[in-house]
Amino acid sequence: MTEPPPELTELRRIIEAAGARLQATVVCEVAHGSQRLPVHAIALGSASPSAPAVGFFGGVHGLERIGTQVVIAYLESLVARLQWDVVLQTQLQHLRLVFMPLVNPGGMARGTRANPHGVDLMRNAPVEADEPVPLLLGGHRIGPTLPWYRGAPHDAMQIESAALCEVVTRELLGRPLSIAVDCHSGFGLLDRIWFPFAHTRRPIEHLAEVHAFTTLLDQSCPHHRYRVEPQSRQYRTHGDLWDHLYLRSLQHRPPVFLPLTLEMGSWLWIKKNPRQLLSRQGLFNPSITHRRQRVLRRHLAWFDFVTRAASSFGAWLPSGAAREAEHRQALVRWYGAEPASASGPPTAPTARGRG
Repeated sequence: MTEPPPELTELRRIIEAAGARLQATVVCEVAHGSQRLPVHAIALGSASPSAPAVGFFGGVHGLERIGTQVVIAYLESLVARLQWDVVLQTQLQHLRLVFMPLVNPGGMARGTRANPHGVDLMRNAPVEADEPVPLLLGGHRIGPTLPWYRGAPHDAMQIESAALCEVVTRELLGRPLSIAVDCHSGFGLLDRIWFPFAHTRRPIEHLAEVHAFTTLLDQSCPHHRYRVEPQSRQYRTHGDLWDHLYLRSLQHRPPVFLPLTLEMGSWLWIKKNPRQLLSRQGLFNPSITHRRQRVLRRHLAWFDFVTRAASSFGAWLPSGAAREAEHRQALVRWYGAEPASASGPPTAPTARGRG
């Protein structure tokens, strides 16, 4: 029998050790040989629907183990601090935290990017790009033998994708502010923070809020290593889950939902250790122990920043004339110029999607 991923074993250990301090549920199970691998959703903090919330997600792609490991490391740190950290205990009275550290356990057990059905979960949502996308990389319907397969045209979403969407809808959407952090690896020499859209070059409705958040990061952490940008600046895709969920969030006006993707720059690990090119795992994960430990440490400070920003959203979330100014600055920063069709904050979703 094939063993489950060690990350899943570690997650179970944390859940058992934390006991009643966490609310843990199995949102679906994935077949892997004769086993059923659980997809866990974990929550802690305020149960009030008026509290802001932050969700941390990892393992959407089975090859990108480091994303799951970073989310688990942060969860483990929080559980340990809950025993003594009065500041954290006070913060969680007014903040909801949600974790799905391993969305695709079947893919991780198999050592594949896709789930056991060959579907790339990050191309699986019912959203269509409004212009041509990169061949294969942008998502396709050819078949599961090729990477970045979206699934058949009229199939329902995969159970893992549907479970993620259900957790986000239940736990994050409709709150005065919610932020999702989805951890990936495999692109570039820099650590990037991407925000929607992936299916269009057009700016999102809450561009002003993303810009205010980024300014807060720049001012509060002046030596941070992240490049914040819309994903469309690098490439566009069909079927992006976070585009789909962001569009869904617009039904919950006026609350704000900001989905962010931490894209860890794995090319830097390869540059320092070219032998990683010899394995698929090496393309997406640091293989040397001290580098892996450095990555696990590096992003915890940013995770803490995100939770603090969410807790204090009333002090920085723009409104009125300040929001209009943030929107104009964001257009210049990320889109090069102020497009005629977006001279102010848009008031309705502009993306073409089926959901």
